[in-house]
Amino acid sequence: MLPVDELELVIPANEYYNRETREFISIPEQRLRLKHSLVSISKWEAKWKEPFLSKKPKTREQSLDYIKLMTITQNVNPLVYDFLPDNLMDKVQEYIDDPMTATIIRTQPKPGGQKIITSEVIYSWMVSYRIDKEYEKWHLNRLLTLIEILSIENSPKKKMNKNSVYSRNDAINAARRAKMNSKG
Repeated sequence: MLPVDELELVIPANEYYNRETREFISIPEQRLRLKHSLVSISKWEAKWKEPFLSKKPKTREQSLDYIKLMTITQNVNPLVYDFLPDNLMDKVQEYIDDPMTATIIRTQPKPGGQKIITSEVIYSWMVSYRIDKEYEKWHLNRLLTLIEILSIENSPKKKMNKNSVYSRNDAINAARRAKMNSKG
C-alpha cells in the first residue's frame, strides 16, 4: 500500500521515432512513486542554483527534473519523463500543493516572512527547533507546518496587564471552588 505522503503516477506505454538511429523505440508502461520532500528540493536547488519555493514559474525542463528528483522508484527508464502527459504534470503539482495536514495556521506568517526560502534555510530552522533529520523526508508542506507550529509555540508570550492576571486568576479560582464544592 502506498504511503499517504507519496504519489503514484502511471505513465502510459509510448513509442517514438529516433531520427538518429532511424528506428522506433517502445517504452512500456511505467509506475512511478514520488515523494515531495526537503531532500528532493535540496538536490534540485543544488542543480539549478535557485530557490525552489519561489513564485517564479519553472520551465518544463525544471519541473521534469524535479519530478525525477522526487522519484523513489528504482531503475526508471529516463525516456519515460519525456512523455509525461500534461494531466499527470497537473497531478504532480496538486500533490506538491497539498498541505498534507488538517492544521490551519492563520495567525502567523510562514517562518522567515517574505525572505527567500531555500533548503538551507529550512535545514537551519530544523536545527534551531531541534527537529530530527528524519523529518527531511516528510512531505515538505507537513514539515513547514511543524516548523510554523514550533515557531508559534516558542514565540514570546505577550505579558498580561495586572487586571487581566487578576481576572484570569479569579476565573481559575471560581472554577476550582465549583469543582470542589468549596466557598474558599
